[in-house]
Amino acid sequence: MSAATGASLLEQNVQIDKDGSVAPLSDVVERYAPLVKRIAHHLLLRMPASVQIDDLVQSGMIGLLEAAKKYDISKGASFETYAGIRIRGSMLDEVRKGDWAPRSVHRKSRKVAEAIKSIEARTGKDARDKEIAKELEIDLDSYYAILQDASGSRLFSFDDIMEGDDSAIELAAGELPGPCDGLQRDTFKKHLATAIDGLPEREKLVLALYYDEELNLKEIGEVIGVSESRVSQIHSQAAMRLRARLSDWN
Repeated sequence: MSAATGASLLEQNVQIDKDGSVAPLSDVVERYAPLVKRIAHHLLLRMPASVQIDDLVQSGMIGLLEAAKKYDISKGASFETYAGIRIRGSMLDEVRKGDWAPRSVHRKSRKVAEAIKSIEARTGKDARDKEIAKELEIDLDSYYAILQDASGSRLFSFDDIMEGDDSAIELAAGELPGPCDGLQRDTFKKHLATAIDGLPEREKLVLALYYDEELNLKEIGEVIGVSESRVSQIHSQAAMRLRARLSDWN
């Protein structure tokens, strides 16, 4: 598809569908609205009660419209894959604008990550719950409370590891096509994959069930035999452990 053809299609308010056919933008919205709702319901599981499903869906629809306008079939990715990234990114951006997570939660989360990094550097082993609490000079219940608070403060994803840098989403969406950007993205993904593979088995399982199998927290709890709140804590600890292990990545 030439640049001129692409511009013409955009001016006509139509979009190239994933099968290569031309579809009106309204048809794209109607067809992929269920994708927006599915992503919204999945993300809502990690949000505090103040975030409403309708707000996520609304921002996700904006992301879908942006995806429909910017999608380039020559990049090779299917429209659904590209749209999913844009939809999720739009929802996360909307949540960040709300600024509902207290600074104290972020500060405590960073301290946990620092404690994990220190313990693992010193022992060469996975930092255990009791060790982390001791390093922080708090009791185990207080440590679990930090994990619970953190579970509703941030979603774990590429941009979380990169301290909220939206460039991660842009890289994943393929909008920075330069060779250096591609190398940076691929290198980071390799480091992240290695770090995930090195997680304690239960943390790795929770991430796999949540992100790969798209189970909700209650379903994951039933699989591994713990409460929903404990699943949330395990998820938070996995995110902090990854942040600790990738803190030197550049």
